[in-house]
Amino acid sequence: MPATLEPLFRPRSIAVIGASRRRDAIGGAVLRNLLEQPFQGAVYPVNPNATHIQAVPAFPSIDAVPGDVDLAVIVVPAAGVLKAVEACGEKGVKALVVISAGFKEIGGAGRKRERELRDLVRRYRMRLVGPNCLGILNTETAVRMNATFAPVQPPPGRVAFSSQSGALGLAILDYARSLNVGISQFVSVGNKADVSGNDLIEFWEKDDGTDVILLYLESFGNPAKFTHIARRVARKKPIIAVKSGRTESGSRAASSHTGALAGSDIAVDALFRQSGVIRTDTIEELFDTALLLASQPVAVGPRVAILTNAGGPGIMAADACEGMGLSLPELEPKTIKALRAFLPAEASTRNPVDMIASANATSYQKALRLLHADANVDAVIVIFVPPLVTGAQEVADAILAGAKGSTKPILSCFMGSHGVPESLRSLQSGNIPSFAFPETAARALARVVQYGVWLAHPAGVTPKLSGIDRARADKAIAAARASGVDKRDGWMPLDALADLLAAYGIRVNRARVAANRGEAAAIGKSLGYPVVMKLRSRDVLHKSDVGGVRLNIRTEQEAATAFDEIRAALKAAQPKASFEGVSVERMITGGVEAIVGVTRDPAFGPLVLFGLGGVAVELLRDVQLRVAPLTDRDAEEMVREIRGYPLLSGYRGAPAANIPSLLDLLHRVSRLATDHPDLLELDLNPVLVLPGDEPCVALDARLRLGAPDEAASPTAGPLAATGAPSR
Repeated sequence: MPATLEPLFRPRSIAVIGASRRRDAIGGAVLRNLLEQPFQGAVYPVNPNATHIQAVPAFPSIDAVPGDVDLAVIVVPAAGVLKAVEACGEKGVKALVVISAGFKEIGGAGRKRERELRDLVRRYRMRLVGPNCLGILNTETAVRMNATFAPVQPPPGRVAFSSQSGALGLAILDYARSLNVGISQFVSVGNKADVSGNDLIEFWEKDDGTDVILLYLESFGNPAKFTHIARRVARKKPIIAVKSGRTESGSRAASSHTGALAGSDIAVDALFRQSGVIRTDTIEELFDTALLLASQPVAVGPRVAILTNAGGPGIMAADACEGMGLSLPELEPKTIKALRAFLPAEASTRNPVDMIASANATSYQKALRLLHADANVDAVIVIFVPPLVTGAQEVADAILAGAKGSTKPILSCFMGSHGVPESLRSLQSGNIPSFAFPETAARALARVVQYGVWLAHPAGVTPKLSGIDRARADKAIAAARASGVDKRDGWMPLDALADLLAAYGIRVNRARVAANRGEAAAIGKSLGYPVVMKLRSRDVLHKSDVGGVRLNIRTEQEAATAFDEIRAALKAAQPKASFEGVSVERMITGGVEAIVGVTRDPAFGPLVLFGLGGVAVELLRDVQLRVAPLTDRDAEEMVREIRGYPLLSGYRGAPAANIPSLLDLLHRVSRLATDHPDLLELDLNPVLVLPGDEPCVALDARLRLGAPDEAASPTAGPLAATGAPSR
């Protein structure tokens, strides 16, 4: 619960166990920071070999400290941490920060030690940050606690930061100070043996001193809980995150189209998008976005006005905006008329507004006031290149005055200046962030606009689905296992798969199996020509790759010949592959080919994929992914955000496809994946999205099951391996 973190962030007394006389030692640096800020409570150094440390009375042990201790910061060798923690528990300490390393990060004995540490903390009902961390700080006036060993103190403010890297945390605090980004609270979570990023987000949701939440993440403990919490909190306070580990190195080889298209980093992108979290690629971009959100309102649209005193930077800004998905609207006629009334004839009064080098501070003030009042404008970027005639201080004062009363975000670009300079700070009109170059400003604004669009739409809901028969689905899976599916890489037999899909109302082009050329001809006749014939082989993943598909077969003779051709093609391509006959099904034409699939990520659980389908799906890569279960909003976004969406909505006079049927299919696949944790991969490819009222139909399907004992929650694997709590 968030309330249990109060002793961490607002303790009335702190003990530093392992405090050192040496100010350059970690135990000495933590004590020094607490004393120099200074912390607005009692500080007790604990060291059995000293009576005073840094002019403060010291105590030989935690039990010798008079009175209560809310928070203990432990800086002793790893071997002594458990003893110190148990002593804290006996003392009644409410919260701990274990800075010491030598735990899970070193493996082996360290992993065992961390499990014992977690068990101790839970036994005594304490909360723990760490181990292996930099510490925590709170700049709140009534607290003023810096329980880190960082050599720098960031300015106070309303931005909270959680970092999973202690070393990076040092650089983060220094960078925040250089940009004048005010920090409310900072936490280096370390190994996350107890307090996690999810806990901190919930705490900061209710913290009156925090407006913006920043995260540096290396891993997720409980992605499902993160999604649930972030979706709620991001509607109140923006969450900006950097997630390291973007590459696909070490990922498993995928055996389906969906698996090949869905990497772990794509899963992170999907999770962040669904949760409303703003993702940045670097720490620098994270702070650029925080600069904007900490001082300006959220943009409600992508329309940007640019005000400059030099043409070149104005063009650069315009190119950057359009490249980031923003737009430069035409200004209202009354705005243009008002600009012409005081700007020289050589100035450009269209967007971008170039006031030319002779522009003075008054011009900036008047022009900015007009631009943010324009109904066609959602945000303004103000660029200043210092000429000889006008000083930066005058222009900064003018920008502050011109921005007064604006409900739209205003960004400045004082070329070469980064952060919030003193000249652009105002208690009355709000701080104006400054970016060194126009491209940087455009990038930060684009991310905030995406967040604003997310905020503007209502939260999605998971729709209720009719016609789902769980008993039939379980029976189909049991039949597949009885047939020996676990010994064949888990790929379900077609008959059992057809039953499973039917149990979820997923329409497939039902196939019949022919074991010889005569059966193929007879089945084709009974179905009614034209038909399609496809190879059946447990050794072949993609039938088209070995010539295993024949389309538009119109006669019995063509069917018999096609059977022979498919068998010969398989023998030529993969001589050792088993041949199990062919499937014969009706030929369906028209519509748009799509792919709908599932792959199960070991950390995030099932990912649902949608895109344009067919044999070229991996080449085109026109797909969208979301973490299941899907909301109605998730499914709508998946369909509308692929590049090929015009093909579905009626391209060049073609009839529009049945999109409601497609959305229903996505939700049914999502439900199938969440109901059955042993479903590892599913490909419905191609899915024919037909026009009018015709429902979608999957023309081909493949589904791979895992072993029954793999059916677990998405966090079971990582937690079992790390011993981390599931908060």
